[in-house]
Amino acid sequence: MEVQNARRWAPRGTRAWLAAAAALAIAGGLRLLLHPFIGPFLPGTAFCIAASLIEYFFGLAPALVVMLLGLCIADYLFVPPYAVITVFDRADLVLLISYPLVTLLVIALIERLRRSQFRAELIASVAQSRYEMLLRHDNERMLARRAVDETHRLLRHLSHHHRTFIFIQALERNALQPSAEGKPHGALPRLPNEIAPGPRFADVHPDDIHRLSKALYPGSHRVRLKTGDGALKLTDCMCERFTTHAGDFLVLRIGA
Repeated sequence: MEVQNARRWAPRGTRAWLAAAAALAIAGGLRLLLHPFIGPFLPGTAFCIAASLIEYFFGLAPALVVMLLGLCIADYLFVPPYAVITVFDRADLVLLISYPLVTLLVIALIERLRRSQFRAELIASVAQSRYEMLLRHDNERMLARRAVDETHRLLRHLSHHHRTFIFIQALERNALQPSAEGKPHGALPRLPNEIAPGPRFADVHPDDIHRLSKALYPGSHRVRLKTGDGALKLTDCMCERFTTHAGDFLVLRIGA
């Protein structure tokens, strides 16, 4: 995968340049402290280390500036004759060749590794976001399939129990969940009273219809049902809940 933003891994702003100036000052100060002990030996090592650290944390441009300024400081202060710019001898030539060569090699390797690391992080972030999108789509597909299956089950249920079907009631999702704290266990929720009558709707006593339309829940119910001679008989009924893509429905039918 080609990632064009991989070269933009380094932080930007004044913080990087302040860190570069601090690293240059610290490297120069340490080299001055060590100068009485080591003399002109390895005059650019401290600045090479400083440039490498700045490259690792802040990128290529500040590291190159530290390297160039470190070359000037090392040649001026730590290559004999000290603090003289008019003399250019073999020691100056060695420093001019070895120091930039080693420092540029280290900086280039660090830059390549940091770009590869940043590229891997970008790819991992993209992969994570795509994985989460796939999970969401998969969950939505499963929910849609479940809703379709439930709709088919509702249709089969209505067709199979057509002769014992009393009414169907639509309700909002989670309408059967307790809505207030301190509600007694087993208390019946208040449901919408919009109902669609079935073939046996007229045979049920109106008071039972009114009662069930206000407080219907899945499970067993008992209603007063007219028999063939017009008498009312207490009859067991069953209410089932169906969750479809169009909403939730309660179906009341005769028979346990």
